[in-house]
Amino acid sequence: MFVEESHMTDPTAYQALALQMTCPAVNRLSVDDARASMLATIARAGQLIAGSRGFLGSFAGSSTQLIVLPEYFMTSFPMGESIEAWQAKGCVAMDGPEYEALGALAQAQKLHLSGNLYELDPRFPSLYFQTSFLIGPNGDVLLRYRRLISMFAPTPHDVLDEYLDHYGADALFPVADTAIGRIACVASEEILYPELVRAHALRGAEIICHSSSEVGSPRATPKNIAKQARAYENMVYLVSANSAGISGIAFPEASTDGHSQVVDYRGHVLGEASSGESMCGNGEIDIAALRRTRRKPGMTNTLARQRLELFSRVYAGEPVYPANTLLGSVAPERAHFQRTLQDTIESLSKRGII
Repeated sequence: MFVEESHMTDPTAYQALALQMTCPAVNRLSVDDARASMLATIARAGQLIAGSRGFLGSFAGSSTQLIVLPEYFMTSFPMGESIEAWQAKGCVAMDGPEYEALGALAQAQKLHLSGNLYELDPRFPSLYFQTSFLIGPNGDVLLRYRRLISMFAPTPHDVLDEYLDHYGADALFPVADTAIGRIACVASEEILYPELVRAHALRGAEIICHSSSEVGSPRATPKNIAKQARAYENMVYLVSANSAGISGIAFPEASTDGHSQVVDYRGHVLGEASSGESMCGNGEIDIAALRRTRRKPGMTNTLARQRLELFSRVYAGEPVYPANTLLGSVAPERAHFQRTLQDTIESLSKRGII
Protein backbone atom coordinates (compact mmCIF):
# COMPACT_ATOMS: atom_id res chain seq x y z
CA MET A 1 0.00 0.00 0.00
CA PHE A 2 2.75 2.46 0.89
CA VAL A 3 6.07 3.56 -0.49
CA GLU A 4 8.09 3.86 2.69
CA GLU A 5 10.91 5.96 4.06
CA SER A 6 12.50 5.07 7.36
CA HIS A 7 10.74 6.69 10.33
CA MET A 8 10.00 5.59 13.88
CA THR A 9 7.81 8.21 15.61
CA ASP A 10 5.32 10.93 14.80
CA PRO A 11 7.01 13.78 12.92
CA THR A 12 7.76 17.06 14.65
CA ALA A 13 5.50 19.86 13.42
CA TYR A 14 6.86 21.63 10.35
CA GLN A 15 5.87 24.16 7.69
CA ALA A 16 4.42 23.29 4.29
CA LEU A 17 4.46 25.76 1.40
CA ALA A 18 2.19 25.90 -1.63
CA LEU A 19 4.56 27.89 -3.83
CA GLN A 20 2.64 30.14 -6.19
CA MET A 21 4.87 30.78 -9.19
CA THR A 22 4.38 31.87 -12.78
CA CYS A 23 4.03 29.07 -15.30
CA PRO A 24 5.89 29.76 -18.58
CA ALA A 25 4.02 28.20 -21.51
CA VAL A 26 6.10 26.32 -24.07
CA ASN A 27 3.41 26.16 -26.77
CA ARG A 28 5.07 28.76 -29.01
CA LEU A 29 8.58 27.38 -28.58
CA SER A 30 10.54 24.90 -30.63
CA VAL A 31 11.14 21.49 -29.10
CA ASP A 32 14.73 22.38 -28.19
CA ASP A 33 13.73 25.71 -26.69
CA ALA A 34 10.89 24.06 -24.77
CA ARG A 35 13.36 21.60 -23.22
CA ALA A 36 15.67 24.43 -22.21
CA SER A 37 12.74 26.37 -20.77
CA MET A 38 11.71 23.43 -18.57
CA LEU A 39 15.13 23.16 -17.00
CA ALA A 40 15.29 26.93 -16.53
CA THR A 41 11.93 26.83 -14.74
CA ILE A 42 13.19 24.13 -12.38
CA ALA A 43 16.26 26.25 -11.62
CA ARG A 44 14.06 29.27 -10.94
CA ALA A 45 11.79 27.19 -8.70
CA GLY A 46 14.88 26.22 -6.73
CA GLN A 47 15.74 29.88 -6.18
CA LEU A 48 12.20 30.73 -5.06
CA ILE A 49 12.13 27.74 -2.72
CA ALA A 50 15.46 28.63 -1.13
CA GLY A 51 14.43 32.24 -0.56
CA SER A 52 11.00 31.31 0.75
CA ARG A 53 12.39 28.70 3.14
CA GLY A 54 14.91 31.17 4.49
CA PHE A 55 12.24 33.75 5.26
CA LEU A 56 9.68 31.30 6.62
CA GLY A 57 12.26 29.76 8.92
CA SER A 58 12.69 33.13 10.60
CA PHE A 59 9.00 34.02 10.44
CA ALA A 60 7.45 30.75 11.64
CA GLY A 61 10.38 29.43 13.65
CA SER A 62 10.19 25.96 12.11
CA SER A 63 11.60 24.32 9.03
CA THR A 64 9.70 24.13 5.74
CA GLN A 65 9.89 20.46 4.83
CA LEU A 66 7.18 20.10 2.16
CA ILE A 67 6.91 22.19 -1.00
CA VAL A 68 4.10 21.84 -3.54
CA LEU A 69 4.48 23.38 -7.01
CA PRO A 70 1.58 24.27 -9.35
CA GLU A 71 0.05 22.09 -12.03
CA TYR A 72 2.13 21.69 -15.23
CA PHE A 73 4.43 24.35 -13.78
CA MET A 74 7.14 23.83 -16.42
CA THR A 75 5.04 23.90 -19.59
CA SER A 76 1.43 25.03 -19.23
CA PHE A 77 -1.08 22.86 -21.08
CA PRO A 78 -1.54 21.87 -24.74
CA MET A 79 -3.61 24.36 -26.72
CA GLY A 80 -4.57 22.50 -29.87
CA GLU A 81 -1.38 20.44 -30.16
CA SER A 82 -1.87 16.82 -31.14
CA ILE A 83 -0.90 14.06 -28.72
CA GLU A 84 2.24 13.42 -30.79
CA ALA A 85 3.23 17.09 -30.86
CA TRP A 86 2.80 17.46 -27.10
CA GLN A 87 4.75 14.27 -26.46
CA ALA A 88 7.71 15.85 -28.23
CA LYS A 89 7.43 19.34 -26.77
CA GLY A 90 5.70 19.23 -23.40
CA CYS A 91 6.33 15.79 -21.88
CA VAL A 92 9.21 14.38 -19.86
CA ALA A 93 10.66 10.88 -19.67
CA MET A 94 10.34 8.96 -16.41
CA ASP A 95 14.14 8.94 -16.15
CA GLY A 96 14.76 12.20 -18.00
CA PRO A 97 16.91 15.24 -17.15
CA GLU A 98 13.92 17.10 -15.73
CA TYR A 99 13.39 14.51 -13.01
CA GLU A 100 17.13 14.48 -12.40
CA ALA A 101 17.07 18.26 -11.89
CA LEU A 102 14.04 18.06 -9.60
CA GLY A 103 15.70 15.31 -7.57
CA ALA A 104 18.85 17.38 -7.23
CA LEU A 105 16.76 20.34 -6.04
CA ALA A 106 15.02 18.28 -3.35
CA GLN A 107 18.29 16.70 -2.28
CA ALA A 108 20.19 19.98 -2.11
CA GLN A 109 17.51 21.59 0.06
CA LYS A 110 16.71 18.41 2.05
CA LEU A 111 12.94 18.56 1.57
CA HIS A 112 9.98 16.73 0.10
CA LEU A 113 8.96 18.22 -3.24
CA SER A 114 5.67 17.70 -5.08
CA GLY A 115 4.57 19.04 -8.44
CA ASN A 116 2.82 18.13 -11.66
CA LEU A 117 3.94 17.55 -15.24
CA TYR A 118 3.20 15.67 -18.44
CA GLU A 119 5.00 12.34 -18.54
CA LEU A 120 5.82 9.70 -21.14
CA ASP A 121 5.51 6.01 -20.33
CA PRO A 122 7.27 3.47 -22.57
CA ARG A 123 4.50 0.97 -21.84
CA PHE A 124 2.02 3.33 -23.51
CA PRO A 125 4.00 4.87 -26.38
CA SER A 126 1.00 6.45 -28.12
CA LEU A 127 -0.11 8.34 -25.01
CA TYR A 128 1.14 10.55 -22.21
CA PHE A 129 -0.12 10.96 -18.66
CA GLN A 130 -0.45 14.00 -16.44
CA THR A 131 1.57 13.00 -13.40
CA SER A 132 1.82 14.41 -9.91
CA PHE A 133 5.05 13.38 -8.20
CA LEU A 134 6.61 13.35 -4.76
CA ILE A 135 10.39 13.46 -4.48
CA GLY A 136 12.14 12.82 -1.18
CA PRO A 137 15.14 14.56 0.39
CA ASN A 138 17.40 11.87 -1.04
CA GLY A 139 16.36 12.89 -4.56
CA ASP A 140 14.36 9.73 -5.27
CA VAL A 141 10.85 9.74 -6.71
CA LEU A 142 8.71 8.33 -3.89
CA LEU A 143 5.37 8.54 -5.63
CA ARG A 144 3.89 8.94 -9.10
CA TYR A 145 0.17 9.64 -9.28
CA ARG A 146 -1.28 9.67 -12.78
CA ARG A 147 -4.30 11.96 -13.02
CA LEU A 148 -7.43 9.79 -13.29
CA ILE A 149 -10.09 12.32 -14.33
CA SER A 150 -9.27 14.68 -17.18
CA MET A 151 -11.32 16.20 -19.97
CA PHE A 152 -8.79 16.22 -22.83
CA ALA A 153 -5.77 14.21 -21.66
CA PRO A 154 -5.30 10.43 -21.57
CA THR A 155 -5.61 8.82 -18.14
CA PRO A 156 -4.99 5.35 -16.70
CA HIS A 157 -8.76 4.89 -16.70
CA ASP A 158 -8.76 5.13 -20.50
CA VAL A 159 -6.46 2.08 -20.65
CA LEU A 160 -7.48 0.63 -17.31
CA ASP A 161 -7.14 -3.10 -17.94
CA GLU A 162 -3.70 -2.77 -19.50
CA TYR A 163 -2.59 -0.27 -16.85
CA LEU A 164 -3.54 -2.66 -14.07
CA ASP A 165 -1.70 -5.48 -15.83
CA HIS A 166 1.48 -3.38 -15.84
CA TYR A 167 1.28 -1.61 -12.48
CA GLY A 168 -1.39 -3.23 -10.30
CA ALA A 169 -4.27 -1.62 -8.43
CA ASP A 170 -2.01 0.05 -5.85
CA ALA A 171 -0.66 2.36 -8.56
CA LEU A 172 -4.03 4.06 -9.02
CA PHE A 173 -4.07 5.63 -5.55
CA PRO A 174 -0.47 5.56 -4.29
CA VAL A 175 0.39 6.78 -0.80
CA ALA A 176 3.98 7.43 0.30
CA ASP A 177 4.70 6.71 3.96
CA THR A 178 7.39 9.30 4.63
CA ALA A 179 9.25 10.72 7.60
CA ILE A 180 6.91 13.76 7.53
CA GLY A 181 3.62 11.85 7.20
CA ARG A 182 1.68 9.77 4.72
CA ILE A 183 1.39 11.75 1.51
CA ALA A 184 -0.77 11.41 -1.61
CA CYS A 185 -1.50 13.63 -4.61
CA VAL A 186 -4.44 14.77 -6.69
CA ALA A 187 -4.35 17.13 -9.66
CA SER A 188 -6.28 20.21 -10.66
CA GLU A 189 -10.05 19.70 -11.02
CA GLU A 190 -9.83 16.29 -9.36
CA ILE A 191 -10.34 18.14 -6.09
CA LEU A 192 -13.98 18.45 -7.21
CA TYR A 193 -14.45 14.66 -7.10
CA PRO A 194 -14.87 13.48 -3.48
CA GLU A 195 -14.12 9.86 -4.32
CA LEU A 196 -10.52 10.59 -5.31
CA VAL A 197 -9.44 12.14 -2.02
CA ARG A 198 -11.52 9.62 -0.07
CA ALA A 199 -9.76 6.73 -1.84
CA HIS A 200 -6.39 8.14 -0.81
CA ALA A 201 -7.56 8.73 2.77
CA LEU A 202 -8.79 5.15 3.01
CA ARG A 203 -5.31 4.06 1.99
CA GLY A 204 -3.83 6.03 4.87
CA ALA A 205 -3.11 9.46 3.38
CA GLU A 206 -2.68 12.27 5.91
CA ILE A 207 -1.53 15.00 3.53
CA ILE A 208 -2.88 15.68 0.04
CA CYS A 209 -0.61 17.58 -2.34
CA HIS A 210 -2.82 19.39 -4.86
CA SER A 211 -1.07 20.95 -7.84
CA SER A 212 -3.51 23.17 -9.70
CA SER A 213 -3.81 25.92 -12.28
CA GLU A 214 -7.21 27.38 -11.68
CA VAL A 215 -9.43 30.42 -11.97
CA GLY A 216 -8.34 33.32 -9.81
CA SER A 217 -11.33 35.14 -8.36
CA PRO A 218 -12.35 36.96 -5.17
CA ARG A 219 -15.53 34.87 -5.24
CA ALA A 220 -15.91 31.43 -3.70
CA THR A 221 -14.79 29.27 -6.61
CA PRO A 222 -15.81 25.60 -6.90
CA LYS A 223 -12.24 24.41 -6.31
CA ASN A 224 -11.75 26.58 -3.24
CA ILE A 225 -14.99 25.34 -1.73
CA ALA A 226 -13.91 21.78 -2.48
CA LYS A 227 -10.48 22.18 -0.89
CA GLN A 228 -11.94 22.86 2.54
CA ALA A 229 -14.60 20.19 2.12
CA ARG A 230 -12.11 17.49 1.10
CA ALA A 231 -9.81 18.35 4.00
CA TYR A 232 -12.61 18.28 6.57
CA GLU A 233 -14.48 15.19 5.39
CA ASN A 234 -11.30 13.10 5.14
CA MET A 235 -9.43 14.58 8.12
CA VAL A 236 -6.37 15.39 6.00
CA TYR A 237 -4.09 18.34 5.47
CA LEU A 238 -4.35 19.80 1.97
CA VAL A 239 -1.48 21.75 0.38
CA SER A 240 -2.82 23.34 -2.80
CA ALA A 241 -0.53 25.29 -5.14
CA ASN A 242 -1.97 27.42 -7.95
CA SER A 243 0.00 29.09 -10.70
CA ALA A 244 0.73 32.82 -10.48
CA GLY A 245 -0.58 33.20 -14.01
CA ILE A 246 0.57 31.57 -17.23
CA SER A 247 2.98 33.59 -19.35
CA GLY A 248 3.48 33.32 -23.10
CA ILE A 249 -0.03 32.16 -23.84
CA ALA A 250 -2.91 33.53 -25.91
CA PHE A 251 -5.27 34.38 -23.04
CA PRO A 252 -4.84 36.93 -20.21
CA GLU A 253 -1.95 35.83 -18.01
CA ALA A 254 -3.56 36.37 -14.62
CA SER A 255 -6.66 34.30 -15.35
CA THR A 256 -5.15 31.46 -13.31
CA ASP A 257 -3.81 33.10 -10.18
CA GLY A 258 -4.19 33.21 -6.42
CA HIS A 259 -5.63 30.94 -3.72
CA SER A 260 -2.56 28.78 -3.12
CA GLN A 261 -3.21 27.57 0.40
CA VAL A 262 -2.70 25.13 3.23
CA VAL A 263 -5.88 23.71 4.78
CA ASP A 264 -5.85 21.71 7.99
CA TYR A 265 -7.83 18.59 8.83
CA ARG A 266 -10.61 20.70 10.38
CA GLY A 267 -11.13 22.53 7.09
CA HIS A 268 -9.47 25.73 8.33
CA VAL A 269 -7.32 27.68 5.85
CA LEU A 270 -4.00 28.23 7.63
CA GLY A 271 -2.46 30.48 4.99
CA GLU A 272 -3.52 31.65 1.53
CA ALA A 273 -1.86 33.63 -1.25
CA SER A 274 -3.38 36.54 -3.10
CA SER A 275 -2.37 37.17 -6.72
CA GLY A 276 1.15 37.07 -8.12
CA GLU A 277 4.14 34.98 -7.16
CA SER A 278 3.85 34.30 -3.46
CA MET A 279 4.95 32.22 -0.49
CA CYS A 280 1.92 33.27 1.57
CA GLY A 281 0.17 29.93 1.06
CA ASN A 282 1.98 28.27 3.94
CA GLY A 283 1.02 26.68 7.23
CA GLU A 284 2.06 24.30 9.97
CA ILE A 285 1.62 20.56 9.50
CA ASP A 286 1.20 18.78 12.85
CA ILE A 287 0.87 15.09 12.03
CA ALA A 288 0.87 14.08 15.69
CA ALA A 289 -2.20 16.27 16.31
CA LEU A 290 -3.94 14.85 13.24
CA ARG A 291 -3.29 11.28 14.41
CA ARG A 292 -4.63 12.05 17.88
CA THR A 293 -7.76 13.59 16.38
CA ARG A 294 -8.36 10.61 14.09
CA ARG A 295 -8.43 8.34 17.16
CA LYS A 296 -11.11 10.30 19.05
CA PRO A 297 -14.51 8.51 19.13
CA GLY A 298 -16.61 11.60 18.47
CA MET A 299 -19.11 12.96 15.95
CA THR A 300 -16.36 14.93 14.24
CA ASN A 301 -14.46 11.76 13.29
CA THR A 302 -15.75 11.80 9.73
CA LEU A 303 -13.21 9.23 8.56
CA ALA A 304 -14.01 6.53 11.11
CA ARG A 305 -17.77 7.03 10.65
CA GLN A 306 -17.78 5.97 6.98
CA ARG A 307 -20.31 3.21 6.17
CA LEU A 308 -18.94 2.16 2.83
CA GLU A 309 -21.13 -0.90 2.33
CA LEU A 310 -24.07 1.45 1.79
CA PHE A 311 -22.42 2.96 -1.26
CA SER A 312 -20.51 0.05 -2.75
CA ARG A 313 -23.55 -1.38 -4.54
CA VAL A 314 -24.29 1.94 -6.20
CA TYR A 315 -20.72 2.33 -7.40
CA ALA A 316 -20.54 -1.30 -8.53
CA GLY A 317 -23.52 -0.85 -10.84
CA GLU A 318 -23.55 0.23 -14.46
CA PRO A 319 -20.64 2.62 -15.11
CA VAL A 320 -20.92 6.28 -16.03
CA TYR A 321 -17.87 7.37 -18.04
CA PRO A 322 -16.53 4.17 -19.64
CA ALA A 323 -13.08 2.72 -19.01
CA ASN A 324 -10.69 1.37 -21.65
CA THR A 325 -11.76 3.66 -24.51
CA LEU A 326 -8.12 3.96 -25.64
CA LEU A 327 -7.07 0.33 -25.33
CA GLY A 328 -4.96 -0.74 -28.29
CA SER A 329 -5.39 2.60 -30.01
CA VAL A 330 -2.98 4.84 -31.79
CA ALA A 331 -2.62 8.37 -30.45
CA PRO A 332 -6.19 9.69 -30.13
CA GLU A 333 -7.47 12.93 -31.55
CA ARG A 334 -8.69 15.47 -29.01
CA ALA A 335 -12.19 15.01 -30.44
CA HIS A 336 -12.23 11.48 -29.02
CA PHE A 337 -12.66 12.80 -25.48
CA GLN A 338 -15.50 15.14 -26.46
CA ARG A 339 -17.32 12.32 -28.29
CA THR A 340 -16.92 9.95 -25.35
CA LEU A 341 -18.37 12.53 -22.97
CA GLN A 342 -21.29 13.19 -25.30
CA ASP A 343 -21.97 9.45 -25.56
CA THR A 344 -21.87 9.23 -21.77
CA ILE A 345 -24.42 12.02 -21.42
CA GLU A 346 -26.73 10.27 -23.88
CA SER A 347 -26.35 7.01 -21.96
CA LEU A 348 -27.23 8.72 -18.68
CA SER A 349 -30.29 10.21 -20.34
CA LYS A 350 -31.47 6.83 -21.66
CA ARG A 351 -31.05 5.32 -18.19
CA GLY A 352 -33.19 8.07 -16.67
CA ILE A 353 -30.36 9.46 -14.55
CA ILE A 354 -30.50 12.87 -16.23
